Amino acid sequence: MDIVVVIPCYNEPDVLNTLQCLKGCVMPEATVLIAVVINSGEQAIETVLSQNRLTYEEVKRFSDLNNNSNLIFYPILCENLPKKHAGVGLARKIGMDLAIHHFKSTSKSRGIIISLDADCSVSLNFLESIHFEFSRNNKLNATIHNFHHRVGDGFKGMLKNGQKLRRNYIGIENAVRQYETYLRYFSNTLKDIGFPYYYHTIGSAFAVSADAYVRVGGMGRQQGGEDFYFLQKIFQIGGVMELKDTYVYPMARFSDRVPFGTGPALQKIMEESDGVMRVYSKQSFCELKKLFDMSDGFFRKSANDIIKLYNHLHPALISFLQESNFEADLEDCNNNCANLKSFKKRFYHHFNTFKIIKYLNYVHPSPFSYEKLKV
Repeated sequence: MDIVVVIPCYNEPDVLNTLQCLKGCVMPEATVLIAVVINSGEQAIETVLSQNRLTYEEVKRFSDLNNNSNLIFYPILCENLPKKHAGVGLARKIGMDLAIHHFKSTSKSRGIIISLDADCSVSLNFLESIHFEFSRNNKLNATIHNFHHRVGDGFKGMLKNGQKLRRNYIGIENAVRQYETYLRYFSNTLKDIGFPYYYHTIGSAFAVSADAYVRVGGMGRQQGGEDFYFLQKIFQIGGVMELKDTYVYPMARFSDRVPFGTGPALQKIMEESDGVMRVYSKQSFCELKKLFDMSDGFFRKSANDIIKLYNHLHPALISFLQESNFEADLEDCNNNCANLKSFKKRFYHHFNTFKIIKYLNYVHPSPFSYEKLKV
């Protein structure tokens, strides 16, 4: 196999729709394996176990009917996963680690691992475009794919059955478009202020090379947010490309499986009294840009000179820097970097996305107020 698509699957009755969509893609000049990791924890209830086992049989029948020399569908049933780690992160890791094992056994360090979810459809060019970019650039470590959430087709068909259902559908449609706007707002604003790792981090919308996966230590076992943590490591090794015309179409739906992500975000938006999402203020990013703009000036500077430089920043940002050991981080950068290029890379290793989010939470709602999202 040249490409392995990894799909975590937990209590998903409609995963065959995703597989049928992949089957209909324009095929690259490569062999493709679709690994469906049907998973459950040791405390899973009987209805989940029954659905998972039914899904396994359905995927197996689908594979018997559709497998060929270039495209293989492969179900993996994983039950009784430990309570501490059971979840989408472990399932994604199981599939990706198996892909690495395959690529290692076939000496394909440039094999491609595509991350997808069991409720997604994809654009016709999905497989072909990803393969094309990795094939033509041996320094490419990851691709980030575009996205547009779907509101359930079945839900649409039921609108005529009741006004309440219609309001719910319109509410979800409105909420998910706001959430998508926020994701792009956050990513574009990070790019505007000069942060190098500004890409969005959606678990169903990225691909990595096998060697890059190994270099960063693989996928984590978090029960939510595994995509975010993994991609932060990938971004820092560079070689990342956004594929603007390569789309995934996840389902917009509520979910209590993870503490953050699409499901919780939709719930939070719909709980707002006016139905409008609140976001970090533009001014809070502008103040951070002033720090990033002066970052080169910290290279080979003494502690006193560094303090003089950043004392001109906003008082709230200064307070955050002092509380987050900023001076110690700069000392580490200067002690371990022989040139400005390595200094800048190490600077953003310390002042990464995690720290940016900590800063944004530190300065909201005071002194900066959350703003209504402008759609």
